[in-house]
Amino acid sequence: MFGLGSIFSYGIFGLVLVVAALIHFVRKQPNWWWIWVILFLGPIGALVYLAVEAAPELGDPGTFKFMQRGRRIRELEMAVRDNPSAGNYEELGQLYLDEGRWQAARACFDRSISQRTDSPDPFYRRAVAEVELGDFEAARVDLERVIAKDRTYDFHRAIGLLAYAYAKTNHPEQANAMFQDALRISTLTETQLHYAQFLASQGRNAEAREWSQRILQKRATMPGFLRRRERPLFRRTNSLLRGLPR
Repeated sequence: MFGLGSIFSYGIFGLVLVVAALIHFVRKQPNWWWIWVILFLGPIGALVYLAVEAAPELGDPGTFKFMQRGRRIRELEMAVRDNPSAGNYEELGQLYLDEGRWQAARACFDRSISQRTDSPDPFYRRAVAEVELGDFEAARVDLERVIAKDRTYDFHRAIGLLAYAYAKTNHPEQANAMFQDALRISTLTETQLHYAQFLASQGRNAEAREWSQRILQKRATMPGFLRRRERPLFRRTNSLLRGLPR
């Protein structure tokens, strides 16, 4: 066992490996036991971790888009000062969503919607930010507007999010009906997880367990890149499953 004290004996290269592995671990949060591999085996453990967990991501779709996205964000932040058009704010808002900057995204869609209301898309994108921010009442209003125009919006994700917003704003009957509608067609892990959470909140623990297990069983047949992308949802599903009474 090498331990932390041995990291520095490998020089700057070993230290870089460990730091890179730790940064990736914090960002992606794979299986928790990897942290012990990194810390106790030092650079060797870090190298193993990066080979197993980080290297496969290099072939994932959109892996390097964050570099282009950062450049485009800076361009649009400058552009909206001179040309605060709805289109510019919508594009900037979407980039903020991709970055997980929910409050900034919401502010952009606020500005876009103040100029035009003919498209459901900025209302939908704003609702996504509102859900992430925990403002479910505002999200419900926006999503109802979207669904009124198109119940299949964003491959049925919109109706799934509306069901979730209903569940979070104490409208269980509407939530149940919306979830049933969405899950007749949608196979989105997000929607399935939200439904399992809703079932648990209603004391329907057997059904919540069944849906949680169904979600976790999907991992075996998923492509690697999709399994990595949905890792946070699987982690939340595991947490829900562990908390359900037997």
